[in-house]
Amino acid sequence: MTIWAIVPVKPLRRGKSRLSAVLSEDERLTLNKKLFKHTLEILKQAEGLEQVLVVSRDPQALSLARDYEARTLQEDGAPHLNIALARATMVAKTYNARGVLVLPADLPYLSVADVMCLLAASEPAPVVAIAPDHHRKGTNALLVNPAGLIEYDFGEDSFESHIRRTEAAGGRVAVCDSPGLVYDIDLPEDLDRLNGQASQWWQEDELDLAVPSDPDIS
Repeated sequence: MTIWAIVPVKPLRRGKSRLSAVLSEDERLTLNKKLFKHTLEILKQAEGLEQVLVVSRDPQALSLARDYEARTLQEDGAPHLNIALARATMVAKTYNARGVLVLPADLPYLSVADVMCLLAASEPAPVVAIAPDHHRKGTNALLVNPAGLIEYDFGEDSFESHIRRTEAAGGRVAVCDSPGLVYDIDLPEDLDRLNGQASQWWQEDELDLAVPSDPDIS
């Protein structure tokens, strides 16, 4: 089955505004670029993905995506995540994508195994595989097979909303609680957790956010 990954990316310099109290604009740019590159590297290694499609308003993000041989889609008009994802899904379907995997670019613990957890749940269709956040309120990743089975509803309480929409569409719900899909980066406490669980890609150079913590993310 042909599955495309769709990665929505906010402008790299303007993203993560809720971290402005602890990170400068340049530091947030560095953080966003690192997270985005990490996501692209993981997706390149995941067997079973036909293509990666990055949707963004940011020319820098789109250029970086092409460096990783991803397809790109320029987001038009006022920014709205669910509309951008619907448009990207339509593009994927024109290339005969059977299913789509929506994956944000801010999952620092993401691994190939996490992506494979979602892909393994993609059959039998119709199905929506959902990776909830650690509060089990938001949606950190979403695989929809067939593409377009449900309308996206990313935002507050999206986990339950996506379940309801799947059931209303007659689809099967598969919940994927893989460790690397649980936590994203939005708030200062997320940075504390990241430094406590610092992985190799994060330790390389640009940011030094030494916070002594070692949470269990299982």
